[in-house]
Amino acid sequence: MSVGLLALLDDVAGLVKVAAASLDDVAGQAAKAGVKAAGAVIDDAAVTPRYVDGFTADRELPIVGAIAWGSIKNKLIFLLPAALILSTFLPGAITPLLMIGGAYLCYEGAEKVFHALAPHEAEVHEAGLEPIAVNAATLEDQKIAGAIQTDFILSAEIMTIALSAIDVPDIWTRALILALVAVGITVVVYGGVALIVKGDDMGLWLARHARTGAGRGFGRALVTGMPVFMQVLSVIGTAAMIWVGGGILSHGLVSFGIAGPEHFIEGASEWAAHAVPAIADFAGWLMMALIDGVGGLIFGALLIPVVGYALAPAWKALKRLLPKRA
Repeated sequence: MSVGLLALLDDVAGLVKVAAASLDDVAGQAAKAGVKAAGAVIDDAAVTPRYVDGFTADRELPIVGAIAWGSIKNKLIFLLPAALILSTFLPGAITPLLMIGGAYLCYEGAEKVFHALAPHEAEVHEAGLEPIAVNAATLEDQKIAGAIQTDFILSAEIMTIALSAIDVPDIWTRALILALVAVGITVVVYGGVALIVKGDDMGLWLARHARTGAGRGFGRALVTGMPVFMQVLSVIGTAAMIWVGGGILSHGLVSFGIAGPEHFIEGASEWAAHAVPAIADFAGWLMMALIDGVGGLIFGALLIPVVGYALAPAWKALKRLLPKRA
């Protein structure tokens, strides 16, 4: 009996070691996938704060929380199963779907630029797409819905990049790794966004209650600087949407045998890296982002009349044919 018990305990210990090794491998794979998706994560963090611009302080965290919850649902309920199914049965469909998402990001970013340059014409265009919000609650709902739609595209890119970095054959292990990446990235992104949007409140508290003059001065600097920082971040967010969308399109064209744009971008990036060797990596990335951004802006600008005069009227006509909900 004692020998049998010892053998059983030895077998259990062996299974625990295997399980621990598997969990360690899962954690390592998740970290690797998360690092590879870091570029899209930064873009996501830059885009989100602009959705709370214009709302009172007491609504900022609830809006960020609602967007974060929508992001979790995007990743775990929709994108994770879709990524596993497509990677198993229809791997060729991933690139076209990502390109549709990239086109949407280019359009939304170009629309923001259009609104900044020609606000009256942009408002006319936007009014033709959807009814204008009539109260703060409706406006908040629209902002949250728009943020979750944008997050869906960025999350799809994050999940696809993460999936490409996972080199385990078992589908359940891949699912667990993707789930860890999804939750971890969402916590990091929206935790950071919450800190950013509440920076002025923290500065106000420090200005009033800090024990040292330096602390109070830092608080006043936060209060003064956060509005400017939010405006700068809003510009970065719009730029991020455009260059991410342009990058998705240029990468996707290679799958259809159109490699010219990608080769041009790679060549320009290498030239910039060699031209400024002291900051070679940054210079190469900056050149790539610049070209992707210009291409994305041009493509998004071309989509504005297409959406306004073709897609939006077709969508409205389709909605009229569908039964209305009570």
